[in-house]
Amino acid sequence: MVQPTRSVPSQTRPDRNLALELVRVTEAAALAAARLVGMGDKEAADQAAVDAMRLVLDTVPMDGVVVIGEGEKDEAPMLYNGERIGDGSPPQVDIAVDPLEGTTLTAKGMPSALSVIALSPRGTMFDPGPCVYMEKLAGAGDIADLLDLDTPLPDLLAAIAARRGVDIRDITAVVLDRPRHEDGVRQIREAGARVRFISDGDVSAALLAVSDRSPVDLLWGIGGTPEGVISAAALKCYGGALVGRLWPRDDDERRAAIEGGYDLERQLSKDELVRGDDCFFSATGVTDGDVLQGVRYQGAGAATTESIVMRSRTGTVRRVHARHDRAKLRMYAAERYG
Repeated sequence: MVQPTRSVPSQTRPDRNLALELVRVTEAAALAAARLVGMGDKEAADQAAVDAMRLVLDTVPMDGVVVIGEGEKDEAPMLYNGERIGDGSPPQVDIAVDPLEGTTLTAKGMPSALSVIALSPRGTMFDPGPCVYMEKLAGAGDIADLLDLDTPLPDLLAAIAARRGVDIRDITAVVLDRPRHEDGVRQIREAGARVRFISDGDVSAALLAVSDRSPVDLLWGIGGTPEGVISAAALKCYGGALVGRLWPRDDDERRAAIEGGYDLERQLSKDELVRGDDCFFSATGVTDGDVLQGVRYQGAGAATTESIVMRSRTGTVRRVHARHDRAKLRMYAAERYG
């Protein structure tokens, strides 16, 4: 069976909109990481994003626990799984963070690096346990009922084409460029559909798959379980659907998952990955991509950011374009924003 669910007391449900608090968090991380775009040092870029995100999170009025973070406490001095975040005031929330989704993209100056965070009421986010990876499908709401990991890919693609009234040659799947996907990519192409490879960043790809402005129809493949939970939060806010199934990498991981009570055959919907009915999501672009514009510098004095900020309860999706005074940022965090 899957991890037992926990009851969620009504008083823990967020009763105010934290979205615009969260955008400050992802903006800070993006601005810090952007100083290292193209510098070839993904560890330094990630650390800059972590430091800045943690600094601003302490100012957010909430009592948060990191469920999806940078790793265990002995591996991550900040934003580790289980860390308490915020000023300690209500609401009580679970937090999922990826201060820099696309560390390699940032280091190489490549598109679509993001800083992301998601919140939901305490006890509602899925704990991946020992499983680092999961199979995923994501797409817009009009094909939600078609998304099934047991459906052969050619049949799934044909059904999507039929539902949308287009030729299968007009269908595009976004896929992480990994050797484990070679057979699936072959099936997609033999069915007549197209593949759009990404090197990293499947939260960004999930958003791309559900956007009505996107050339992509479907996200398919095996990616990170933490990213799957964050994507589920995003899609609960934005609309669309996601299904995932845990994918152990080896026998030891499989055994640990089974012993932990995880059902490795079960397909998990976005509402099982994030059960809260009032979740929040924010992402800020670090480098330019299909979903968001990256950080841009305007001379020595200013920088601009673009973010997407969402709340599931209201279905509100905001795009926030911000101009930042770099001199003022340096006054309290020179090493992060200089």
